[in-house]
Amino acid sequence: MPRKILVTSALPYANGPLHLGHLLESIQTDIWVRFQNLRGHQCAYLCADDAHGTAIMLTAEKLGITPEEQIARVKAEHERDLAGFLINFDNYYSTHSDECRHYSEEIYRRLDANGHIERRDIQQLFDPEKELFLADRYIKGSCPKCKAEDQYGDNCEACGATYTPADLINPRSAISGATPVEKTSTHYFFKLAEFEGLLRDWTRSDALQPQIANKLSEWLDAGLHSWDISRDAPYFGFEIPGAPGKYFYVWLDAPIGYMASCANWCEREGLNFNDYWGKDSTAELYHFIGKDIINFHGLFWPAMLDSAGFRQPTAIYAHGFLTVNGKKMSKSRGTFIKAETYLKHLPAQYLRYYFAAKLSGAVDDIDLNLEDFTKRVNSDLIGKLINIASRSAKFVHKGNNGRLSAELHKPELWQQVVAASEGIAEHFERRDYGKAVREIMALADATNEYFDASEPWKLAKEDGGAIQAAAVASQCLNCFRALSTYLAPVLPELAEQVASFFNAPLDWSGPIEPLLDHPIENFKAMMSRVDPDKVQAMVDDSSDTSAAAAPQPAAKQGKKAGDEPALGETIEFPDFAKVDLRAALIVKAEHVEGADKLLQLTLSLGELGEKQVFAGIKSAYAPEQLVGKLTVMVANLAPRKMRFGVSEGMVLAAGPGGKEIFLLSPDNGAQPGMKIQ
Repeated sequence: MPRKILVTSALPYANGPLHLGHLLESIQTDIWVRFQNLRGHQCAYLCADDAHGTAIMLTAEKLGITPEEQIARVKAEHERDLAGFLINFDNYYSTHSDECRHYSEEIYRRLDANGHIERRDIQQLFDPEKELFLADRYIKGSCPKCKAEDQYGDNCEACGATYTPADLINPRSAISGATPVEKTSTHYFFKLAEFEGLLRDWTRSDALQPQIANKLSEWLDAGLHSWDISRDAPYFGFEIPGAPGKYFYVWLDAPIGYMASCANWCEREGLNFNDYWGKDSTAELYHFIGKDIINFHGLFWPAMLDSAGFRQPTAIYAHGFLTVNGKKMSKSRGTFIKAETYLKHLPAQYLRYYFAAKLSGAVDDIDLNLEDFTKRVNSDLIGKLINIASRSAKFVHKGNNGRLSAELHKPELWQQVVAASEGIAEHFERRDYGKAVREIMALADATNEYFDASEPWKLAKEDGGAIQAAAVASQCLNCFRALSTYLAPVLPELAEQVASFFNAPLDWSGPIEPLLDHPIENFKAMMSRVDPDKVQAMVDDSSDTSAAAAPQPAAKQGKKAGDEPALGETIEFPDFAKVDLRAALIVKAEHVEGADKLLQLTLSLGELGEKQVFAGIKSAYAPEQLVGKLTVMVANLAPRKMRFGVSEGMVLAAGPGGKEIFLLSPDNGAQPGMKIQ
């Protein structure tokens, strides 16, 4: 019987571009939704931009535009990039909407009426320079529990503790750097502790992965506290009903954005909202999220829903973070890769396949190893899967006038392929895509081995052997079609190409039947091999190669695309002491064809000779501004091969980026090649 399913993924924050860490979640979710629909179920995928908070207000102020203009611009970019990765939403909306305002106010009123809202005066931190009450993400200091430094004001990334900004040790304003002062303010709190019993039952009800349930148990055992759901003006968001100058904290209305997107979708499609969110709903409801925001989804959200009279999620599926080449994403290494940058160089399906091959139903981190990425895509998709069709089709056209044979040449192989259907489906259902991919590729290997052992190229040369060769090829093509059906949720563009090639849709809602005595089209190339040069070009495009590009903090991969990144790796002083800094004269500066950020510099080190450096300073300098100037360079950096040439060092610069990049200069009297201490 078809299931009725509603699926969401965490809302990207409308304050910055999407990177591959965000795409991990969207791709994981999209694969699951496509799988459910391919199996004949009614599965809708809804999402939205998270469009409120101090960060958006401050960004808009800096850009000289309204917050509404800022979130509209970013939403358009997010939708463009998500569509580029073949993410198929039934509705993509915004938390800054009438529907989100309605449900935020309605849920708040119900919580208040049920006695689950308390009001009390608190000492709130205030930025005396910015004249702004500081939202928790704009206060940094040391964690009050584990003493980890440089933590945000709402939760600790080191130990996972949650707290109020006033609890931080040695707090400072992340906006101005000023030491905050305390001011009294009335705040509104949700009485989370009153839901401890409900949450203990819910977290052990198979609605969560074991690792997540165990983590939430730690918080429950430590004791739940009331949750601050208000922020003071000025704040970009929804004002709390009956409380002028008080606004809902962004994390209150963010999950309500799921409901808002659903309401907007239901209105458009003529559906009943309560069929999905009502207390008596029989639909399945799933949230896909990153492991770093499980406290909001696994504790606050189900408690709010219960008090407000709405249903709780069927399950919440958390995933780990994305690393690239075994480390946190880094601008200096060229591995902080934006979605837009990837799509500029490589097809989306390659990344979808690689993520699928690495994902399991657990909460483990995923590593995108770029060398392995190239080899796996070329080996699996080109060398195994597409190889079946590319070398089989010609025998069908030559030996049987472009029609698949009327009988299977080796029924045992076909049975092996279709017998795996339910097991592979179960892997997809459990989000264990890696196991599904391994089984599919094992069947592709078996099909290729059958083709090689049958030697249709020899059969075709024998008298009357063309029909036999066509039969072997037909068998392989039917297997190829079944394997493509299994992979359709992962590779939707390939699935469309395969359906056109066979003149028949791919259907997995029941047993997969072979196509017999059936016409096929001429084979056209469906995929090409990954070019390592394009992978390197993507890395180069993502890299800050100037000093302006000293190693940057690694990007957070949780809910907010625009969050300030965390600190990267540390090094020991002996490592730093190895850096050889020299005064360098810029004798030549040129634009680099095909590069958006780079200038090509020829640097003279006096008697030490000249070096060529590619520097990402084009946004701040024209070539003619640089010739004849002295700067400082890292002279002993290992040469790096780029698609534009070899970069033999790094020039040092400072500044926030864009037009504000300033090349460092040595003291007056410095000569080219002089060592800088």
